[in-house]
Amino acid sequence: MKKKYKFPLDLLVMLIWAVLTLIFVNNPFLSETFITVVLGIPVFLFIPGYVLLAVLLPGKNELEGIERLALSFSLSISSVPLLGLLLNFTFKTRLLTILLTLCLFSIIFIFFAAIRQGRIPEDERFSLPFDLVHKIIMEEFNASKGKSEKVLAWILILSIVMAIGLMIFVITTPKIGEKFTEFYILGSNGKAENYPTQLKYGSNVDVLVGVINHEYARVNYTVKVALDTQILSQTSFYLDNGTTWENYISFVPDKVGNEMELEFWLFKDDDFASPYRDLHLWVNVNQ
Repeated sequence: MKKKYKFPLDLLVMLIWAVLTLIFVNNPFLSETFITVVLGIPVFLFIPGYVLLAVLLPGKNELEGIERLALSFSLSISSVPLLGLLLNFTFKTRLLTILLTLCLFSIIFIFFAAIRQGRIPEDERFSLPFDLVHKIIMEEFNASKGKSEKVLAWILILSIVMAIGLMIFVITTPKIGEKFTEFYILGSNGKAENYPTQLKYGSNVDVLVGVINHEYARVNYTVKVALDTQILSQTSFYLDNGTTWENYISFVPDKVGNEMELEFWLFKDDDFASPYRDLHLWVNVNQ
């Protein structure tokens, strides 16, 4: 009777890991979390290369374990810039886009690797020896080991943990550059043209105003519209770092005149001593 095929444990672990990463990357609430970074590191550094080698060289005698491990890291790391270059010609390249593509690549090749391994005898297949790793670790802390050997083993483990922690910290810590706020107004077609310059006294006017926060902090903004320094409208809102506020602001001209200055003032954190940013249009207001 033919022995039932079991999905390789190493490929199963990597399949679950890649699927979890895929779920986090595609969820807007989870994609910016620390967990996504932790899940993404093996996808960037190890899994794609490992599953590619599992497809090309499924037998355990075709490549030594240490060589396979080193090649897995090398192939994974070298594939990221090549993939980024390829995506640059098709999609807008972002870190999450590359991570998403690596996840899909890994999942597809995991099944190819499983098929390849299913065609060779079980004792000839390569698989990460999880039980052997566990046995080696337990032997390192066996009571028969000397005190100095145990200390060295603990130092090695702590060094690995610290190296991984440092890498995660570097990746997740934002690099703070120049702090600033973008402030703009757009015309009727949503572009920086065709601004309303011919206004009618007592009639409502709508102008599209935009604010983009690059202050690396949550900011309370206030936009005021003034006609010849006379306040016509005031709008306040909070904006998180890296987010955009873009809405129509309405006001009603309360005076008639030509070549009048219509000003848009942006204030930050209730500091109304002077505008943080300002824009203006020259308008005519008729009856």
